[in-house]
Amino acid sequence: MYSDGELQSAVDAGAISPAAAAALRDHVAGLRATSMVDEEQFRLITGFNDIFVSIACVLVVFAAGAVGGTLVGGIAAGVLVAIASWIMAEVFTRRRRMALPSIILLLTFVTACGSATALLAAKIMGDGNFSQRQVAGIMVAAAIGAGLAALAHWRRFRVAITVAAAVGALVLLVLALVGAVRNAPTADAGLIAGVALVCGIGVFAYAMRWDMSDRTRTTQRADIAFWLHLVAAPLIAHPLFYWMGVTTGGTVGVAAAIGVIAVYLVFALVALAVDRRALLVSALAYVLVALAQLFRSYGAIKLNVALTALVIGTALLCLSAWWHAIRTHLLARLPDDLRARLPESARPTLR
Repeated sequence: MYSDGELQSAVDAGAISPAAAAALRDHVAGLRATSMVDEEQFRLITGFNDIFVSIACVLVVFAAGAVGGTLVGGIAAGVLVAIASWIMAEVFTRRRRMALPSIILLLTFVTACGSATALLAAKIMGDGNFSQRQVAGIMVAAAIGAGLAALAHWRRFRVAITVAAAVGALVLLVLALVGAVRNAPTADAGLIAGVALVCGIGVFAYAMRWDMSDRTRTTQRADIAFWLHLVAAPLIAHPLFYWMGVTTGGTVGVAAAIGVIAVYLVFALVALAVDRRALLVSALAYVLVALAQLFRSYGAIKLNVALTALVIGTALLCLSAWWHAIRTHLLARLPDDLRARLPESARPTLR
């Protein structure tokens, strides 16, 4: 199994002609009855060996962390995990280009560097009775460590998810700095919801920049945009639904439930326009909660969960089945200059 990016790489290397690659893409699109662009492809596994290697990598990382934590301490555990992740990435990422192990090793490396930096900052600050500002400072240190680790990893291995990891670390840094300046708990959703929303919109715009640079989604830029959309989606969805009272644990009223559904419909239109499903997935839990509360308020107490799952599941299946057709009609109603910047709804012939 070959990804679309690898097919394009073969074209760039001269292994196959652009016309042959275009014919193959069109043939596969015809078999699937949908455009390959609309499939939102990214390579995760090419065979069971990817899973086998991933399990082995996780075991080695766990062993490195356990040895470091037992013999020396938490900082050493983070350092050993980072070293082990980097060494294995040299083999399975740089040489063998295995997708799933590469993702796992990137995440373990960045997380280990961030954790080690945070523990080092905490050790420097004192005995553990930290103020809110010191907690925010520790988070700042973790974000800086994770961000620098992601940048170093990107320069060496060029894994698509690395850009999203670096951006996620930058967002954490911004949120932690807000907590440090305000001297308030960074877990206070009321304090950081607005900042998170602004960050989410910024990450979404950055993801669209990558998307617009590869409208046919034939290069790694499309994969980078995919992971960035996954980072942006919860940052946009959570603050909006927090302000509607969905995440506070209280009862969601009828007006709030209708508002949640309306926001989700807006998300659906945006997802169709940009041809990305991350917003729909990130907001799904909030819609399930809101609809369940709505059915409960109308007396369907025993069946509220089942009815909610049936309604949402049916709607998502219909949207998936007719995604290409609905998107085509939506794009036809958008201004020409905007449509020219969005991903194409059908793959053109390569030249």
